[in-house]
Amino acid sequence: MAKKVAFRSSAKSRRKRERKKVGVRKKEFRYHGRSLEELQKLSIEELLPLFPSRIRRTLKRGLTAEQNKLLEDIKNTKGKEGDLIKTHCRDMIVLPEFIGHSIRVHNGKEFQRVNIQPQMIGHYLGEFALTRKKVKHTGPGVGATKSSKYMPLK
Repeated sequence: MAKKVAFRSSAKSRRKRERKKVGVRKKEFRYHGRSLEELQKLSIEELLPLFPSRIRRTLKRGLTAEQNKLLEDIKNTKGKEGDLIKTHCRDMIVLPEFIGHSIRVHNGKEFQRVNIQPQMIGHYLGEFALTRKKVKHTGPGVGATKSSKYMPLK
């Protein structure tokens, strides 16, 4: 008799298969019990109690001139497409009004594209534009070891 080999699958893939079988839809995004539409209707003052303390304190102090300019740019490009918004303002907190926009955030060298999604609410823009690259080690260069003196240069 041939043995039946059972493939081990991850819990995530099993849940995905079960959703397809049953026809369960993905859960709607909610932030502290509020839907995205409800969040977008609220003003900054009404959002404050929903945010963690660090974010709440930052917003209570008021936005800087640069942050206000970014907020106005986002409101002005409500229906337009394209990467029109570039900013150096890494300390801006992602608000519900930003959802769906594509913002280019400066990482110290270049502007990285950040597509704002609902899960980013309450985080800083700088968290999504990393400033450091992964180190890529290669072979030794000329002069690194005694034997590398005699390596032919290309």
